[in-house]
Amino acid sequence: MSRSRSNEPPAPLGIGVLGALAVVFLTLPLVGLASRAPWSDIPTLLTDPAVRTTLRLSLTASLAALLLSTVLGVPLAWLLARTRFPGWRLVRALAVLPMVLPPVVGGVALLLAFGRRGLFGQILFEATGWSLPFTTLGVIVAETFVAMPFLVVTVESGLRSLDRRYEEAAATLGASRWTILRTVTLPLIAPSLAAGMALCWARALGEFGATISFAGNLPGRTQTMPLAVYLQLESNPPAAYLLSFVLLVVSIGVLVGMRDRYLGQP
Repeated sequence: MSRSRSNEPPAPLGIGVLGALAVVFLTLPLVGLASRAPWSDIPTLLTDPAVRTTLRLSLTASLAALLLSTVLGVPLAWLLARTRFPGWRLVRALAVLPMVLPPVVGGVALLLAFGRRGLFGQILFEATGWSLPFTTLGVIVAETFVAMPFLVVTVESGLRSLDRRYEEAAATLGASRWTILRTVTLPLIAPSLAAGMALCWARALGEFGATISFAGNLPGRTQTMPLAVYLQLESNPPAAYLLSFVLLVVSIGVLVGMRDRYLGQP
């Protein structure tokens, strides 16, 4: 019989001290941000036309990136979890690479792929006259590139831990693969899918490096909230503190929404 957590022996003094120092280290920046935010300026800031435009652009681009990541990422997660094909390891490595790739490097890579003279961007520009860099669509592409791996990894984990007997039972009853996917698989992995979508959206909303490298920082067109924070930090620090606090609140909201998955009892 396993012991309850209340009967676990106390941690060694050294581990406890180092753990407490880690908590303080992670908490102090957040406390500093909250303490320096000019709360009385919140109404003025949120009614400022430039800030509202930035907020609207950030929400639109991040939600579009989430939609694109879901449409492409869920099938990719299914392939990685349920199939084995030549080059499977390479594909999985490529799927998670943006998670560890420096965002600025990702932006440069996007330029070389989708820029006007890029591998695909040149073909697209010559055929249609469209150019992705320095456009709102470019922001969406950059955010999708850096955020989709979070959804893929989370959904893949959910698919791997799924009890396949439910799907097998549905198959013996004559259900088609699409019916099984729609009525059995997706409902069973709904918590993993929701967690992956939340992480993906939060990552897209907070994206900075790839966005500024690939889409630039054009007010009303490509300037998202993290880019606005960077600019305001030099010209108007109190506004930067408030915008940063808004992003902090969003991040906390995502964690609270996934509390059963990431903040629950081990």
